[in-house]
Amino acid sequence: MSLSQLPFSQSCENNKAPILAVLKQSFKTTRRVLEIGSGTGQHAVFFASHLPHLTWCPSDQPQFIEPLEMRIALQGGDNIAPPVTLDVTAPWPLTPGEVDGIFSANTLHIMSEAMVVDFFKGVERHLSNTGSLCVYGPFNYHNQYTSESNRQFDIWLKHRNIHSGIRDIEWITELAEAAGLNLQADYEMPANNRLLHFMR
Repeated sequence: MSLSQLPFSQSCENNKAPILAVLKQSFKTTRRVLEIGSGTGQHAVFFASHLPHLTWCPSDQPQFIEPLEMRIALQGGDNIAPPVTLDVTAPWPLTPGEVDGIFSANTLHIMSEAMVVDFFKGVERHLSNTGSLCVYGPFNYHNQYTSESNRQFDIWLKHRNIHSGIRDIEWITELAEAAGLNLQADYEMPANNRLLHFMR
């Protein structure tokens, strides 16, 4: 299969450079990053190539692994690990403290609330004692949308799956704090998204 035949996300192309600008600081001393929900793999190959000091470890649900492997084979470098199957509701395929960075983009609003809770339980279990968590996507503040486009997006999400939806940052912060993480920075990003940086 050629590169042009692989699944492609335009939003990944649009947001990869602004996200990288933040990750260069947030993951400056990080050595091993687990990406949860790597999807098409565009972020994985891009971030790994621009963060040569660390190893990038992609993961996703079983149905996404084969095309993810193909993109990494075609575009990946020496510091990108083979992708692993990861379901946040099941045991994670790594040992506690194995990674000192976790990254996830555009996943928490796809997950159900129960899955988001499981996500943070997994982070608590597996992130090292000095690790960082970076989460990218849209968030609400005080139960209010930050834009009309986010409101429309939330309606579309719930129409597709009633259990999904844009999450309140206050709730996300509570879950993070319960997992031993504190919010270090809340970055404004393009297209009414945010990048949240938490640290142990």
